[in-house]
Amino acid sequence: VIAAVNGMACGGALYMLGEADIIIAAEHATFFDPHVTYGMIAGFESVHLMQKLPLGETLRVALVGARERMSAERAHQLGLVSEIAPAEELMDRALFVADAIADAPALAVQGTLKAIWTAHEVGRRQALDQVSTWVSLGTDYDNIEEGQAAFQNPKNREWRLR
Repeated sequence: VIAAVNGMACGGALYMLGEADIIIAAEHATFFDPHVTYGMIAGFESVHLMQKLPLGETLRVALVGARERMSAERAHQLGLVSEIAPAEELMDRALFVADAIADAPALAVQGTLKAIWTAHEVGRRQALDQVSTWVSLGTDYDNIEEGQAAFQNPKNREWRLR
């Protein structure tokens, strides 16, 4: 899931961003969670933010609430956002990422996502024990042949610097 943030991401939007794999933000984007300010518990949003931000930053966003907003630049520094774009380029940048992923064989993308999220959610040793299963399940020779054909295609060798 790729998210393109073009404005404020607050409250429930943070929950949705927690479900995103890649977040790209416009230069003017801001992030905050007003729950506590208005007498509500920042529960699900805080759990999701803990997967993407350091503890101290998650505490600050959740507890300071509507009184402070995190800039796109700060979100990028902390790793919440993988790229900042001018507003007029935001969707092109998000679509570039989406197209690059969509061009790859689905089984390879699915297995890679499973390996990455497993490594993120469990310990390194557990993830290494499980990754051979994902590789075995995801080794499809049709995909490998498709990948070899893609390697021969000049379009697939084009890249951009971020």
